[in-house]
Amino acid sequence: MTDSEKYIRQVTNPLFFRLFTLKELPMLFLAGVKIKELSPDHAVTTLRLGYLTKNPFRSVYFACLAMAAELCPGIMAMMHVHKADPKVSMLVTGLKAEFTKKATGRIFFTCNDGQKIAGAIAQTQKSGEGVLIEALVVGKDEAGDAVATFHITWSFRRKG
Repeated sequence: MTDSEKYIRQVTNPLFFRLFTLKELPMLFLAGVKIKELSPDHAVTTLRLGYLTKNPFRSVYFACLAMAAELCPGIMAMMHVHKADPKVSMLVTGLKAEFTKKATGRIFFTCNDGQKIAGAIAQTQKSGEGVLIEALVVGKDEAGDAVATFHITWSFRRKG
């Protein structure tokens, strides 16, 4: 089993993920964000409209949508830097969002930029220079209609 497969198995375990978010990302824990799918190329996270995620307009609060969207490429990036040698730091440096429909029910966030993320990490490891990439995340409702699109800028930098 490869390191990526071990990482995927670990973070997609519901109990492990709940404990991890409780310790490291408590707002994700409270909001109930979950990882539905994870591979080196692709990730899907979910968030449901609930008491802690609602706004006064009976839809998901935009900050909760952004939080679930950021996890989508973030969990792929964490997988790629998990046992990277040399080590790589990662940071969100920009966010642009477009909201196209009221977000109600369960929202699914999809990012297919895993190879772009892996390439940026490899590039910074090789060159020692920081690398910026923009990850595209699309949030869709249960009917498959897009409710939001996020363009998240990630910075990767070799440590040391």
